[in-house]
Amino acid sequence: MSDSSRDTAQGAGWGSAEPGAYKQLMPPHVRKVSWLNPRTLWAARNGVLASWFGDPTGRTRGRWVARRQSAGVPADKVFRREVPDRFSFMVIGDTGEGGESQYAAVPGFLKTGQGTEFAVITSDVIYPVGSADDYADKFFRPYRDYPAPIYAIPGNHDWYEDLGAFMRVFCADTPPLDPAPRPRPLGRAWWQALLWHRPRPTDGQHLDEARKLRSAPDQQAEQPGPYWALDAGPVRLIGIDTGLLGTLDAEQGAWLREVSRGTRPKILITGSPLYVDGEHHPCPIDGGGTVDDIVRDPEHHYVAAIGGDIHNYQRYPVQVDGRTIQYIVSGGGGAFMHATHTIPRVSIGGVSERDFRCYPLRGDSLAFYSHLYARRLRLPRLGLSESEATAVIAERLGIEPGRAPGPDTRVTRRTRLVASLLGAGGRPDRTARVRLPVRKMYTQLFSPSSVTYTPPFFKSFLRLDVGAQELRVRCFAATGNRPQELDPPMEDEVVITLE
Repeated sequence: MSDSSRDTAQGAGWGSAEPGAYKQLMPPHVRKVSWLNPRTLWAARNGVLASWFGDPTGRTRGRWVARRQSAGVPADKVFRREVPDRFSFMVIGDTGEGGESQYAAVPGFLKTGQGTEFAVITSDVIYPVGSADDYADKFFRPYRDYPAPIYAIPGNHDWYEDLGAFMRVFCADTPPLDPAPRPRPLGRAWWQALLWHRPRPTDGQHLDEARKLRSAPDQQAEQPGPYWALDAGPVRLIGIDTGLLGTLDAEQGAWLREVSRGTRPKILITGSPLYVDGEHHPCPIDGGGTVDDIVRDPEHHYVAAIGGDIHNYQRYPVQVDGRTIQYIVSGGGGAFMHATHTIPRVSIGGVSERDFRCYPLRGDSLAFYSHLYARRLRLPRLGLSESEATAVIAERLGIEPGRAPGPDTRVTRRTRLVASLLGAGGRPDRTARVRLPVRKMYTQLFSPSSVTYTPPFFKSFLRLDVGAQELRVRCFAATGNRPQELDPPMEDEVVITLE
């Protein structure tokens, strides 16, 4: 197996490696997403409107679910897949940006995914607003050569057009919903309806043509709805839809409690990770309780919770009543990279920095952003080598670096200043007041502007190998360079006992 980012800088994608062949997969004129374009931001306004005027996704989701049940879908939304005694599947998150960063992950995904039974997309299948017209180049084309079914749970971006395209693609071409009743004038609901972004009347005219890119019988998939449970071998996968604002409606919460019962080991797939960036986000359920309450209940036998939405890889092995639940972020499948260097030294839920894993490594994240802004601001002194960035991160957090910096690397006033300017994390006792604002700035402002067109891209995806007694979870990297395409490096691995 090739070097990983924990082994060498070349394994992380730095240096003059041969560019990969991923561009040969791209169409000549892919519709790339520009997160600095005001038109893109305006089209994606529904998340802001939901936070101002109230989140309507619970009502809309209920109408979709009722539509599916009227078509004969079982009320428990459980479907089954016959698999061998030992089988594997893929998990990839936040895929659908359509540019180099998405297609750069495809060769490694296809190679690592050989022999797997199916794949699951954890969040945000299509950017920026889940349009049906974008599925051709952002879903069907990149995964045309993956020979097995692909299931999905929607992310907030898939909800920006009320989930219509998602339901058509993943739920047997479900017809559109009837128009909702018009709200009373001048109330909150009226303003929300007035400003709400909706799909164009012509959206999806070419969807039937796009489907031909994944038309083989073994590639076909139909799932019960935007949330579902899949029984495969000894495990049950449960996918939940957290809508626009990362919460569950009461109806879905009651369903989740019901399908979580029983002794079968379970894996949660969610669009909103429960542990992320050194913080706990238990995911509230309307009417009371949280998703994490359900995951932690020993009678439900959850062994892992995998979430998308944040565009990198993180893992938190949390001890719960004498057992370990692996909380994983897997959102590095194709969108711009969310920084990891802003994550402070981890100490949460009994998880220490020694137990925590992330990709890209914090030093690589800091080096990536320093070079990005050095180019854009034309300030070459802002750029840090990967070795300098690794060393200053180790100093600020007081940790052993994931990869040792060069023997002659020194932490200077310049490297410390650059690290501070770019929001590099620190120790919890020193960063409690600034951690949340810094993380929000990078999530909402700096990270969306980090779209680049040259390697390394620091993309990732998971392969899960299931046996009768254990589950093996591996995170693989895609840098956009040829060596990592030919032999995708493994960045993390954990073996989970199935009780």
